[in-house]
Amino acid sequence: MKTARAMRGAAARRSGRRGEVLAALWLMAKGYRILGFRLRTPQAEIDLLAIRGRTLAVVEVKRRTDLLTALETVSLDQRERLRRAAAAVAAQRPALAGASVRLDLMALAPGRLPMHIPDAWKGA
Repeated sequence: MKTARAMRGAAARRSGRRGEVLAALWLMAKGYRILGFRLRTPQAEIDLLAIRGRTLAVVEVKRRTDLLTALETVSLDQRERLRRAAAAVAAQRPALAGASVRLDLMALAPGRLPMHIPDAWKGA
């Protein structure tokens, strides 16, 4: 029998995957093309990698009760790792040469529409 902790972890992973799918659908409705889900790189795991025009968006998906909490959840160190991961992925894909890289946040909260914040940590 699974322990309570293992069951909570499994439920959190399922919830995270559902959130990422919802975020991807939301972005596609806004004209983004999804290039990858949960891309594992030596630097970091990218929740969603999407492109629109010449902008490559590294999208961090957070399910929280409010936007401020979602923004604060992603540390400066994690943002730097995500930037390095995006640069590494872009360098491996010739079609992405010259694309500008941006860190976006997709905040999901119970009973609310998803909130996409392009360049969420600009200047931070």
